[in-house]
Order: sequence, then structure tokens, then C-alpha cells
Amino acid sequence: MDRPEVGVGVFVVRDNKILFHKRKNAHGDGTWSLPGGHLEFGESWEQCAIREVFEETGLCIKNVRFAAATNDLFSQEQKHYVTLFMLAEYEEGEAMVKEPDKAECWEWFSWENLPAPLFIPMVNLQKQGFHPLR
Repeated sequence: MDRPEVGVGVFVVRDNKILFHKRKNAHGDGTWSLPGGHLEFGESWEQCAIREVFEETGLCIKNVRFAAATNDLFSQEQKHYVTLFMLAEYEEGEAMVKEPDKAECWEWFSWENLPAPLFIPMVNLQKQGFHPLR
């Protein structure tokens, strides 16, 4: 196993709901997760969040800030990630599947009614007692 990679997950909040997608063709296939991806060399966490959300959904976000972090082991895939969770407000646009090879759909969920199964970083975040809307 190599060194951990850095992933960035983004809580996009609109009308007290959070945007999730169903993953496909990657680790966590079939689980629900936030928009996000890998932190690129020289990129700030905020820049990564804005870029990834737009690339994956077409949405523009604002007020991007750090929310939490998890240490995520994917034993079966032999992957290790440190996931940085960012919190952002919806600004404009309609969520669309811009990377159909990676996402089945985008849907808005309340924190009290999340889809299942969740991607491992989201499960680990819940274990911390994190709530993005508090």
C-alpha cells in the first residue's frame, strides 16, 4: 500500500438539504457520497471544492469552508485516503450528471433522511457525530 491520498468531499447545502450522488466504476461503487475528488498539486482546499463541484455537477457554490476530516481505509481496494470535508452554499445552476462514468444520479437529501449505503468516508464522519447544518 502506498501513502494515503487526499480526497475532498463537499457538502453543498441548498434549502437545508445536501447534494449526494450514487457512485459507479470506482471504489465505493454503489454507495452514496458527496461531490468531490482528489486535491491537485498546489490547489487550496477551497479551490478543489469549487472545481470538483462544477466539474461533476455544473453547480456554482459559495462560502466554501473547512468542516471536518476523516481517515479512511478501503481494505478490499487497498486504498487509504485522508478526506477533507468542505461546507459550501449553493449559488446557482441545476445539478446534472456531467461525468456519467462516475455517477448515476444527483439527489438532494436532508441530514435526517440520508440515502444508503453511504460511502466509507461518510460513515466515518457520522461516527464522529458530525452534523453539517449545525
